[in-house]
Amino acid sequence: MDVITLRRPFDAHVHLRDGVALETVVPHVARDFGRALVMPNLTPPVTTTDGALAYRDRILAQVPSGVDFEPLMALYLTDATTPEEIERAAATPGVVAVKLYPAGATTNSDAGVTSIERVADALVAMEEHGLLLLVHGEVTRDDVDVFDREARYLDEVLAPVVEKHARLKVVLEHVTTAQGVDFVKSARDGVAGTITAHHLLYHRNHLLAGRIRPHLYCLPILKAAPHREALIEAATSGSPRFFLGTDSAPHPRGAKECHEGCAGCYTSPTALALYAEVFEAAGALGRLDDFASGFATAFYGLDPIDGEVTLRREEWTVPATYALGAEELVPLRANETLTWRRAD
Repeated sequence: MDVITLRRPFDAHVHLRDGVALETVVPHVARDFGRALVMPNLTPPVTTTDGALAYRDRILAQVPSGVDFEPLMALYLTDATTPEEIERAAATPGVVAVKLYPAGATTNSDAGVTSIERVADALVAMEEHGLLLLVHGEVTRDDVDVFDREARYLDEVLAPVVEKHARLKVVLEHVTTAQGVDFVKSARDGVAGTITAHHLLYHRNHLLAGRIRPHLYCLPILKAAPHREALIEAATSGSPRFFLGTDSAPHPRGAKECHEGCAGCYTSPTALALYAEVFEAAGALGRLDDFASGFATAFYGLDPIDGEVTLRREEWTVPATYALGAEELVPLRANETLTWRRAD
C-alpha cells in the first residue's frame, strides 16, 4: 500500500500554547487535522468558559485562509472550580471537556487538583451536564517512582472515580503503560484512552541509554519496552476505546536543551507520518483511519469532519527546526527521514 486516504483526523489531545507560538503551531495542526481538542494549561490556565472562548478566538485568528479547522476547548480543573462554571461550560458550544492535572504532574500544572476529594462537587456537575473528564493520570508524591506513577494513579484515584460516577465519560490521556491499557480495556462503557505517536515509537532506553535525549523527554515519561508493545497492540487493535491524541507540546529549544529541561515532544507537523509508520509495522494500516478520526469523533458524540487527508509513501527529511517567535522549535525526528508524507 503506497497511498492512504483518511477522513480528516481529529487530534484529541494537543498543546497549542499562546501568543506568538500560535503563529507556528496552529498552521501545523490545522494542515493535517480538521479538529483538535486543545489543552488549557496556559499561564495563567484556562479555568473559565469566558477564558476558553477568548483562547479559541486567538487560535482561530491563526488558522490559514481557506483551511477548515475546529478547535475544541477544555477547562482546567482546579480545587476552586464550581458546579456553576461546569454548567456554564456544558451549555457553551465548542467547550466539551474539563482537564484534570494533578498538581505538579507536568508543564503548567501547579494550579491543578491537589486532592480528588476537593473536586467532588465539580465531578458531580460534570456527570449531570455531560461534560467529559480528561485525566493526566499520575500521582505526584515523592515516594512514588516516576515510572510507576500512572499505575498507582489508576488504582488509587481513577478507578474509584469511574466507579462512583457511572455516567461520567472519562478519557485517560496519553496512556503509557500496560496497566493503563488494561484499565481502559476492562472499564465500563464511557471510558477511553488516547495514545501518542512518541509513546508508540520509543521506550525509556531510547531516552536514557548511553546519553540523554532531551527531545524525547515527556510526561508521562517513556516506559519500558513491554509497555510500548502493549500500547502498539491497543492502538492497532481496532478497539474504539483507543484513539489518536498526539500530546504534541512545543517548547523553545533552549527550554529543552538545558539544566532543567521541559517535558514535551513536538509532533504536530509529523504526527500522521509517525502513526502511519507504527501501523504499517504492525500490519494494520487499514485501521489507521478509525484510530485517527472515527473513534474519537464517535466517543465525543460529534459529527464527522468533512474532507480527507492523503498520505503517500515518499521519503522526506524532517526540518531541523521551526521558528517559534524569535526562538527555535525542534520537532521529533528532526533531520531524520520519514517514509510517509502528506500528499498536497
